[in-house]
Amino acid sequence: MMVEACRLVVLDRDGVINRDSVDFIRSPDAWVPLPRSIEAIARLTHSGFTVVVASNQSGIGRGLFTLDTLAAIHRRMTDAIDAAGGKLAGIFICPHAPDADCDCRKPRPGLMRQIEAAFRCSLVGRPVIGDSERDLRAAQAVGARAILVRTGNGLETEARLARDEALEVYDDLAAVADILCGEAS
Repeated sequence: MMVEACRLVVLDRDGVINRDSVDFIRSPDAWVPLPRSIEAIARLTHSGFTVVVASNQSGIGRGLFTLDTLAAIHRRMTDAIDAAGGKLAGIFICPHAPDADCDCRKPRPGLMRQIEAAFRCSLVGRPVIGDSERDLRAAQAVGARAILVRTGNGLETEARLARDEALEVYDDLAAVADILCGEAS
């Protein structure tokens, strides 16, 4: 049974929370938070949102880094969030290479379905925040509120999609947090 009263927010990682890299984030030292992103997660947490991350991590499937290295990267991220007074309730990843044809690689909805099952909460109408078209498509596939940020790949995504559809777009995660926290009060 799905719980409808949950206050879930789903975030992409690279380009939303931290700087992205065409060479992949391969070590904890390569993980660098974007300005105001950590504080935004803390504000969402304090406003009663359950914050989770959904991230394609094909570097694992490509053999560029291991699950242990990814765990160390995520420890660095969660330590920064915890130190700011925020909390991540979960991190959901697709470890597969792009040619694996799995259901969990965004834009497919598998990660979103995993989150719904884990939290027994439908994502219909819930915010899913990303910087790429695949994030938006995964959100739309489950009826979520797809939100684009201009950080990471967001400017390019906005330019490519803006003429095709109405987009909910904000400068960064902090601007989205302002909106969501305002709506929640």
